Amino acid sequence: MNGLDRRFSVAPMIDWTDRHCRFFHRQLTRRAVLYTEMVVADAVIHGARDRLLGFDPEEHPVALQLGGSDPSKLAEAAAIGEAFGYDEINLNVGCPSDRVQSGTFGACLMRTPAVVADCVVAMKGAVKIPVTVKCRIGVDDQDPEVALDALAESVFAAGADALWVHARKAWLEGLSPKENRDIPPLDYGRVYRLKEKYPDRFIGINGGIRSLEEARAHLAHVDGAMLGRAAYQTPGILSEADAEFYGEPKRPFDPSALLETMCAYAERHIAAGGRLGHVTRHMVGLFHGLPGARRYRQILSVDAAKPGARSEVLRGAFAAVELGAELEAA
Repeated sequence: MNGLDRRFSVAPMIDWTDRHCRFFHRQLTRRAVLYTEMVVADAVIHGARDRLLGFDPEEHPVALQLGGSDPSKLAEAAAIGEAFGYDEINLNVGCPSDRVQSGTFGACLMRTPAVVADCVVAMKGAVKIPVTVKCRIGVDDQDPEVALDALAESVFAAGADALWVHARKAWLEGLSPKENRDIPPLDYGRVYRLKEKYPDRFIGINGGIRSLEEARAHLAHVDGAMLGRAAYQTPGILSEADAEFYGEPKRPFDPSALLETMCAYAERHIAAGGRLGHVTRHMVGLFHGLPGARRYRQILSVDAAKPGARSEVLRGAFAAVELGAELEAA
């Protein structure tokens, strides 16, 4: 697996898995591979690279997801990403947003496996780190039995080190990006059949996985499982991932240690010109279902978003959860 153990990963999610989200997730799991939100190759080449690509060394192992369809631009962007220190470059062949449709990349590339192969060849030639692909099982009226096989055959022949498959179609005509995350039915069996065809290649599964238990069940059929919204909306589950997937000793979740780490991180971000809310917006679901969670969410959603907010707000939110636990125990 090229030095990366991809059996469990947190999915790339636009507007969600930014550097602050990944730093937070890394405090909960030391082993999961974390993916950036998609960054367009043109932006990497011509944009503010430190803002787009900068990350904390604690985030390793971390993969950069690129969007694009021009092999030379993707190769250049991949080389830039490698120089920044990323552990893997991933090509997006699954995003159904309007932006990628206008640029003929993302899920649109399911229609042109040869183009995807050219992109993989170019990126592989530009970097020494692994190059992987994340796709759907098909788009619009494509037959997933044909479309997914064609894509997999092309990318593996081009040298791709892994293929992650979101087990739904993307409907580029008629559904919004949000609807594309829920409405097309899941077809895990299609991904399992692909793995049967490629027993010696890494094939991971994504889409609709709601818990670590569900992720573990998929590993009976494929090589890796990737959580998206479940990891983001209920991040506390990540604290059990290292024991569940990597055989690490079970460690009790330590809110106090997490609080100190995140307060220090937030203060560094604020000192650099950022805002507390940039960090804490990713932490809102941490205590989902626990006493005090509602007050915790209110504090982070309202007070942490105010101009000038400092880490004391985060301390107050954690204190609300502690108080809630004490009241329930009384």
